[in-house]
Parts: sequence; structure tokens; C-alpha cells
Amino acid sequence: MLNTMRIASFLDKGGVGKTTTVAHFGVALEEDGFDVLLIDLAGKQGDLAKHFGLWDEVQANEENWPNITTVFQDEWNIIAKQIDDAVDQLVLETGEGPDLIPAHEGLDGLDSMLGNIDDTQERYSRLDTFLTEFIDGHYDIVLLDLPGSTSNITYNGLWAAKNVLAPVKAGPFEEGQAAQLRDDLDEIREEQDTDIQLTMLILNELDERTNAGKHFKQTFTENYPDAIAPRQVNYSQDIVNAQIDGQTAFALEEPSKTAARALEAYRENATELVTRLEEQ
Repeated sequence: MLNTMRIASFLDKGGVGKTTTVAHFGVALEEDGFDVLLIDLAGKQGDLAKHFGLWDEVQANEENWPNITTVFQDEWNIIAKQIDDAVDQLVLETGEGPDLIPAHEGLDGLDSMLGNIDDTQERYSRLDTFLTEFIDGHYDIVLLDLPGSTSNITYNGLWAAKNVLAPVKAGPFEEGQAAQLRDDLDEIREEQDTDIQLTMLILNELDERTNAGKHFKQTFTENYPDAIAPRQVNYSQDIVNAQIDGQTAFALEEPSKTAARALEAYRENATELVTRLEEQ
């Protein structure tokens, strides 16, 4: 595959399952035969590394340099030339298929650093430049886990990916968040002359047996006919327990019925996501 496909998991709201979605999509895509890289930009807490049981390894590396924040700095090209395996030093193997560039505590100051760049194009394109020059061609798919709020880091992720994967919990407030996301992407396209699409919207932890669940599924399907995922993801305590244990539900030897249904949804949605990306 000559071109690396990119997708950013984003909604301007925390607690909707962005990290869990990225982790499970990454494993599902690896099952489909793709080489996948996950990049955690969601915050210094490193939830994506924790999801794969790698946080202790990340913290044990006291220097932890270079790291994800380094690639945004002016000196990155010099660093990459001087250190032969600079990019390799950024990457960890998850043990479940995809590779991971974990978050770093330097993300706290990164937003301010980017904000000091006067030129808008330069401010928002640094991640895109890194991916284009150092990642494209080495992986089939890059999945970005973005912050749950708009920031200079978020805009870098959106500019780089051009495609948004939005997990949404079924509820009236989340419905408003999804509508706001659609408006925000329209605004970005118009004001910053870049083509960013809501490629897939997933109702997360949906209980389709309830009247409320049926209502929100119908509402989201009607409002986002081109973006709605083919399968919505049900809640499963197994997914939560697996995350606590530092793995995805794909690693469970005997997943429960609810976990099995959720895994089927992740697999089907991941396959459809690739189809939509390839059709662009």
C-alpha cells in the first residue's frame, strides 16, 4: 500500500470512549491484515498506553526522549538526521498487533508552544509534516487519539487526518455534541481551506433493547446517514475489565456474550471504515 490512511478519533467531549474505540479499531484492523500505528495525543495521562498495559514501561524510561512532543518542535528534522532510529524510539509494540506512539507529559506545554507560531498553516501542519515525511509508507493506517476539547493539538490531528471517527454516547447532550462537531468541521473547511470529513460516527455503549436506545439510534441514523457506522457498540463490563487489566477485549480467552457482540461490531465497523477511506 503506497498511501497511508489516517483517521482521528475526536469529539469535543470527554468520556465518550475515544481511547477505547481507537484501541479496539487498531486491533480489529490488524486482524484484517493492516499494519496499524496508534498515536496518543489525548493527554499526558497516557490512557492508550494504559489500555495496552504499557504505562509502567513508558514511565520507567526516565528520559523518554525523543517522544511525541519532540516531533512538533523546530529541531525535529535535525534530531531525526542525527539519531538513526529516532522514529523507532518513539514506537512501542502493544502485543496485540498495532504499534503505539504513547502520550508524554510534554503535551501539557505543547499547546502553548504551538500557539506561539504566528502562521496558521505552520501552526496546524506540524503533525501532518511528521506523518508525511516519517510515517507514510511504513504503516497502512494511522489512528490518532485526540484530546476531548479543541486546541492547537486537536487542530494538528484534524489537519493531518482529514477524517474523523467520532464515538458518541446515546443521549440528548451527546446529540448536541455531534451536531456541534459537524458545524465545527464545516467551519474548519470554510475558514482554513482544508477538507475534513466526518467519516464515521459510532453510538457507543448503546442498549438497543430500550426505547431510548431505539430512539437515539433512529435519530442519529436520520441525521448522519452517510457517517453512521453499520454496527453500534453495546456496553460490556468485559471491555471495562479488560481495559483495567491492560488489554483490549480481543485478548480475552472467553469473552462474554455482550463482549462478543461488541467485538463483532468493532470488526464490522473497522472493515467499513477502510472501505470509506479507500473510496475518497
